Amino acid sequence: MAEIKIGPAIVDYLLYEKEDSGILWIKFNRPEKMNALYGTAEALGTVAKVGEYMRAGDDDPDVRVIVLTGVGRGFCSGADLKTRPSKDEVGPSVDGARGSHEGPDAARQHFYHGFTKLHRDISIIRKPTIAMINGAAVGSGMDMALHCDIRIGCEATRFIGYQQAGQIIENGGCYYLPKMVGLGRALEFAYTGMLSADLAYQWGMLNHLVSLEELETTTRELCERIIAQPPLVQWTSKRIMRAALDSSLETTMTLTSNAGGILQSSGDAKEARLAFVEKRMPKFKGI
Repeated sequence: MAEIKIGPAIVDYLLYEKEDSGILWIKFNRPEKMNALYGTAEALGTVAKVGEYMRAGDDDPDVRVIVLTGVGRGFCSGADLKTRPSKDEVGPSVDGARGSHEGPDAARQHFYHGFTKLHRDISIIRKPTIAMINGAAVGSGMDMALHCDIRIGCEATRFIGYQQAGQIIENGGCYYLPKMVGLGRALEFAYTGMLSADLAYQWGMLNHLVSLEELETTTRELCERIIAQPPLVQWTSKRIMRAALDSSLETTMTLTSNAGGILQSSGDAKEARLAFVEKRMPKFKGI
């Protein structure tokens, strides 16, 4: 592993593994609990730490792609409904989730500005993000996977909603699912609560479906293909395509026209053209 020069405050229930290859692995690390969350909307809670780790990777010039996965048999089994750490262990609630939670509106306000916002942080990471879903992705675990750019699954992959907690799909899931799979299929999942790997792949939630034995190899191969391309093109494409989900054709074409003109004079574009002429592999710097 490469020495971490830029990085977050490390906790034992979420691993931060940076490789010389340019891949950053962020791994849920509570395998004895199928990687259930540690806390909820607290500063040291799992979801807050995922965002912190991803932002650290985003800031690190040596990181090109970020992979979110789980240790052991599970990806992330969502909230730990059996045990909850004390405030001394997990820290104070994040900004927006502090103060009194009494009454339905206060609870809703704190949830929206706390736990829900922490999930959204994943979607605004600049660099490519991949969820390598090695097992069940439940509740919040499913939502974090949906916020990633790409999802790769295996026969052990399962998507499970919040029905076992008596709740609707939250934290961005109700936004992404209809766009990914269509309204009818999204509602079928909302009504039934579980989706197999095969159906998730057929419906478009998974980009790739491979055997468990091939899961890491397939993910690494995709990372290598991503790393071989100009990072500025990837970052700009991601921002425009995510904005296009709620935009028009005209606005999107305006954004791409403006971005194309800017990218044309970038260092990466010049290096791409020069490497093509010189018949060599380009060396991109993201500038």
